[in-house]
Amino acid sequence: MSAIRYLPFVGRLMIGLPFAMSGLGKLAAYGATTAMISAAGLPVPPLTFAAAVAVELGGGLLLVAGYHTRYVAAVLAVFALATAVSFHNNFADQNQMIHFLKNVMMAGGLLQIVAFGAGALSLDARRSTGELDSRQALA
Repeated sequence: MSAIRYLPFVGRLMIGLPFAMSGLGKLAAYGATTAMISAAGLPVPPLTFAAAVAVELGGGLLLVAGYHTRYVAAVLAVFALATAVSFHNNFADQNQMIHFLKNVMMAGGLLQIVAFGAGALSLDARRSTGELDSRQALA
């Protein structure tokens, strides 16, 4: 087995875990997170909070597992760009510029996952192999 086979999993892990950790962090800081959402002018902070936790925690874990990977990566890419525009748009502050560019880079990596899929070590690959096996058994 070639070592390159593991690279898509490592990439998904390196992108998915920070999303999951961020979602867990939001769960531990409900008041501060909803206040920040409100200060950014986003609608219905409690609902926006729930959506952000679901996308980050759920999406991060699904990405690591490689389940519906292309769809999940697309959702996370849109989320990363929306977060960059909504929360990291003060380009006079170098720290905010760095966070903006970090989100743009994450979206770029996620779009690579959308384009190329989860790789061999994923639930998607296992599912598609199982579907092929069951179709071959019926033939």
